[in-house]
Amino acid sequence: MTWLCPLCQQPLTLEHQSWICSAHHQFDCAKEGYVNLLPVQHKRSRQPGDSAEMIQARRDFLDAGYYRPLQQRVAEIWAQRLPDTADAVLDIGCGEGYYTNAVADALAHCGHLQVYGLDVAKVAIRFAAKRYPQIRFCVASSHRLPFADKSLDGVLRIYAPCKAAELARVVKKGGYVLTVTPGPRHLMQFKALIYQQIKLHDTADEQLAGFTRVTQEALGYSLHLNGEAATALLQMTPFAWRADEGVWQRLAQETAFFCETDFTLTLWQRD
Repeated sequence: MTWLCPLCQQPLTLEHQSWICSAHHQFDCAKEGYVNLLPVQHKRSRQPGDSAEMIQARRDFLDAGYYRPLQQRVAEIWAQRLPDTADAVLDIGCGEGYYTNAVADALAHCGHLQVYGLDVAKVAIRFAAKRYPQIRFCVASSHRLPFADKSLDGVLRIYAPCKAAELARVVKKGGYVLTVTPGPRHLMQFKALIYQQIKLHDTADEQLAGFTRVTQEALGYSLHLNGEAATALLQMTPFAWRADEGVWQRLAQETAFFCETDFTLTLWQRD
């Protein structure tokens, strides 16, 4: 399977380190091995996605193992569900590749499988491609997936936005989408630092048109973080935009900051 051109939706062919379609649109491979399939007219800002500082904070936090239980459970679900004949799995909003690589390792028994990672943030994909060269990474919009109809056996979506219609288009009949969303009490202690009134995360019942929900499970555990880890985690979350300087300073001085994780993992199958 190859990429699709984001401009004309024709297949791209690799020629001398460039991906080219029949209409002669050309997308060069970066030295790290990824390809940028996000045309300027599809960008919503000059540098969409997370900054280099946010990506580095994310990598430092994840490398420390704080989210390893989630990583391992995600990998287990894919290993249990996908057949040995699976061809392609995509991680949407893959960031710096922490979960993408775990999925690739868990599916090593699938002899012809290719794992793909996609993110709108160029710096995140650069980080990912340098560390995990066996995975095909691209900069692209999750709302315009550069993949052919019915070409993917599975899609992983951890917090990442994506239109249900796009998922239904690219996932094969009988294929899977695994979503990870915040549970009601996820990181409540950060909320307590920022907001006067604490509200539980909205857990409205999501529906994916064209898919049937197969399983849903909760995964939660406690974290005890030092100041460096606490500020790194805050920087990974949408709460970072709401936190004032006092919150950042308080977290940086912490020696044992307690917070809860609460994840909801939902597996969907294509009708």
